[in-house]
Amino acid sequence: MLWTDFFIPTTKETPKDATAASHVLMVRAGMIRQLAAGIYSYLPLGYRTLRKVETIVREEMNAAGAIELHLPVLHPISIWEETGRVAAMGDVLLRLAGPDGDWRSQTVLGPTHEEVITDIARAYLKSYKQLPTNLYQIQHKFRGEARPKSGVLRTREFLMKDAYSFDVDLDGLDRSYQKMYDAYCRIYSRCGLPYAAVEADSGAIGGDASHEFMVLTDAGEDFVALSEDGSYAANVERATCRAAEAESDPPADLAEVHTPGAGKIDEVCRLLKVTPDRMIKTLIYVAPATADAPATTVVALVRGDHEVNEIKLDKAAGRSLELAPPKVIEELTGAAVGYAGPQGRDYGAVRLIVDRDVTALRNACSGANRTDYHVTNVNPGRDFPVSGDGVTVADIRNVRDGDLAENGSPIRLRKAIEVGHVFKLGTKYSEALGASYLDANGKARPLMMGCYGIGLNRIVAAAIEAHHDDNGICWPVTIAPFEVLVVALDPRDAEVMQVATTLHDQLAAAGIDVLFDDRNERAGSKFKDADLIGVPLRLIVGKRGLKDGNVEVSVRREEDKRLMPAAEALRFAVDFVGQASAGG
Repeated sequence: MLWTDFFIPTTKETPKDATAASHVLMVRAGMIRQLAAGIYSYLPLGYRTLRKVETIVREEMNAAGAIELHLPVLHPISIWEETGRVAAMGDVLLRLAGPDGDWRSQTVLGPTHEEVITDIARAYLKSYKQLPTNLYQIQHKFRGEARPKSGVLRTREFLMKDAYSFDVDLDGLDRSYQKMYDAYCRIYSRCGLPYAAVEADSGAIGGDASHEFMVLTDAGEDFVALSEDGSYAANVERATCRAAEAESDPPADLAEVHTPGAGKIDEVCRLLKVTPDRMIKTLIYVAPATADAPATTVVALVRGDHEVNEIKLDKAAGRSLELAPPKVIEELTGAAVGYAGPQGRDYGAVRLIVDRDVTALRNACSGANRTDYHVTNVNPGRDFPVSGDGVTVADIRNVRDGDLAENGSPIRLRKAIEVGHVFKLGTKYSEALGASYLDANGKARPLMMGCYGIGLNRIVAAAIEAHHDDNGICWPVTIAPFEVLVVALDPRDAEVMQVATTLHDQLAAAGIDVLFDDRNERAGSKFKDADLIGVPLRLIVGKRGLKDGNVEVSVRREEDKRLMPAAEALRFAVDFVGQASAGG
């Protein structure tokens, strides 16, 4: 491909409000163009890389036994109502505008396809003899992202591979899950991503177990907890750590202390001359009444130096909670916000959820349930219950950097980009939609499901985040838009053009994606563009080198340059691409 025949609108200017390296470089390299917030056009260079990622994903899905199909973007909202996910998805679920009763008002744009694929399964997968089955697609998804940012990392329209497995039982699901897990590892390795597989929360998708595949980078919006010895990895939404050891100090008598105007942890600590880990934070939550359960008030306790993990808290409560408004807090405690404590309360009507590290404290401090007062020497089990009806002790806090994993290895928090997620759904969707099969005894049983998603756009961006320098992108060979760049430094020189053209043609004949920079531009401009678009291998043909019978060969990731005859450079390029494609 000749540069002059292709479309590569590079630019020197950094796009406004772009902070992620991938966003900056994809725009500057002429890979994408923003049409509206969270909506991007893929220009030819970017589309070539996206299609290469798609090819790798498709090859590995097929090799793992998954079968490709294509599902619609438009979904009747009724099928989402069958699973109860309309409310769970909230504004993420995009609806078409139309008058009441019109088909458009009853239609949504698919953010994911669990309901649609389960509808297919309930229609066709009727016998255990048809199982296991794994169906997948590569399809555009649409989500009402409130704050799209970081280029293609968080958008309202994106390309996703989603696969769905159907099995007869949990053992079968485990096998299907492992096949997809292994396929994902191969995909990310082939794409050149430095990834980590971490335990994760299933979120709105639901299910019993899941793993996220993360690329560690400061551009990420997620945090992962990784033990220093590599034995533990989890998303912070799910991460846990070793519980605090119980303190052995003898309990002292409760004492009330006047703390005027001190409603925050740091203010109280200064007045009481204690550190935050000696405080008990008392947080009040409410759960509105539903068709299945009455309204509930929950008191949650964590140490003063810890933060509540609301996903863990919701699981401990068995329902979705939200922080209580000030009026409810004041009515419950009899004090202004900031002075709540766990002691002296009847927990018959109000549920108590205690973080396990709170139960290890002795002679701690908390609010006095009296405005401008706190108490010292609060002891779990004496001053508030840690067992009994309406009381739950659980891990409900966020892991912090430096906490210890269960084996004692320190945990470190790292920012990361999520590039894939695998779920064990179980029977969540099959039961809701009535998707069942007949077992060997003729008994109807719900299909056992798994769900496996990959964000293709995110793989592209994550590869750039992981592989770039101050000058531009450093593509892994397997997903580079072009594998080799031939540069003619003196395009008006006949010998230069003859050698460069021959190299280009021979590389193309060898099945290599090669780009020939035949532009009549200064060498400096060509080198800057070459660095920016990040082609992995560069063959530079110039008059000076040809005087000695050589062309210059340089690898984008390396500073060293090699001089060799054109024929040798050709063999080097073919071997370079072949080894990289084979994982060498």
